[in-house]
Amino acid sequence: MLSEFKAFIAKGNVMELAVAVIIGGAFGTIVTSLTGDIIMPLVGAIFGGADFSSHFILLSVPEGYEGAMDDYAALKEAGAAMIGYGAFVTAVINFVILAFIIFLLVRYAAKVTAQFEKKEEEAAPAPTGPTEIDLLTEIRDALKK
Repeated sequence: MLSEFKAFIAKGNVMELAVAVIIGGAFGTIVTSLTGDIIMPLVGAIFGGADFSSHFILLSVPEGYEGAMDDYAALKEAGAAMIGYGAFVTAVINFVILAFIIFLLVRYAAKVTAQFEKKEEEAAPAPTGPTEIDLLTEIRDALKK
């Protein structure tokens, strides 16, 4: 069973998937930072708020809460019921950016793969001599005689 597990892990697809997950996680962190630290502050400045991700609708405040009513993080930590539409918009923008970058990477990879396949086709030597069908035809004709 251990040898089967080693064979399974050593397969190219499993290793490629593991690398893709690790790189994807790291890349997701970069895109999250791009969205949260660069793009969303610009969007917030355009729409009148410096931190767009903290826009919310407060539904109810827990008893005993004495903090600021406009502090999203403090209200969330206190367990207040609220709709965080700003955080949702930030997540959607983050997803769109990540999906677009992945699209560009896949498109580029397909383009490079097509170039390699084209070079391999050009580099393949032309057959020199009779093909298998020609030889079989000659054998058939010789047998008829």
